[in-house]
Amino acid sequence: MKIATFNINGIKARINALSDWLDEAQPDVALLQEIKSMDEAFPREHFEDKGYNVETHGQKSFNGVAILSKLPLEDVTRGLPGDETDEQARWIEATVMGENNAIRLCGLYLPNGNPAPGLKYDYKLAWMERLHARAQALLDDETPALMAGDYNIIPQPEDAKRPDAWRDDALFRPESRAAFRKIVNLGFTEAFRARTQAPEHYSFWDYQAGAWNRNDGIRIDHFLLTPQCADLLVDCQIDAEIRGREKPSDHVPVWVELAA
Repeated sequence: MKIATFNINGIKARINALSDWLDEAQPDVALLQEIKSMDEAFPREHFEDKGYNVETHGQKSFNGVAILSKLPLEDVTRGLPGDETDEQARWIEATVMGENNAIRLCGLYLPNGNPAPGLKYDYKLAWMERLHARAQALLDDETPALMAGDYNIIPQPEDAKRPDAWRDDALFRPESRAAFRKIVNLGFTEAFRARTQAPEHYSFWDYQAGAWNRNDGIRIDHFLLTPQCADLLVDCQIDAEIRGREKPSDHVPVWVELAA
């Protein structure tokens, strides 16, 4: 089973780029972030015609997450538990059945948090506390599950071309990285680093200052796997070349292959 995460930076602006990649990569499931679309405005039929089941958790002009799946989706839920007043569309869950295993999929778009310190950074850290609680609940279920998406976290210096340039950024501040490690250390496997230890592997390049041409990137899109899901891990790769295409997102797809 091939499962991908892709921050598309606007479904309307990126529908052709996304469709081309789907046709080439043929993921069984694609978890999308920043669809920037309300549910009723999402081009559902376009992707259904490609054989995907579509579930969205949208918001006008901002945020928004979605699941495209060639396999049936069950028990779909929307919104990260822990704060009923949170109206930002950043979390969607569903269960997908492989040939031998059911996988609980959690697609997330973690808050950016800039400027930091400030209210937006406080929201980011509070959101990560809620994520920690949900992560613990997933582990307690003792079934294959994953949390994937745009975490807006640079875990280590080797995950940035120029780490010093990010020292005071919400993506790399010590509190952010500590909150991420606190979740991983519950017992999750960070899929990409389980397969690749080398530096200079990135999933985001800014549109400004020729960042892509200089490979001035950061790795902020991650898969965290429960132990039962990690046992099924075959591979994890970043489709970096997508960034060099016409009208790209500033992110690229990251995917795992599971023996599910």
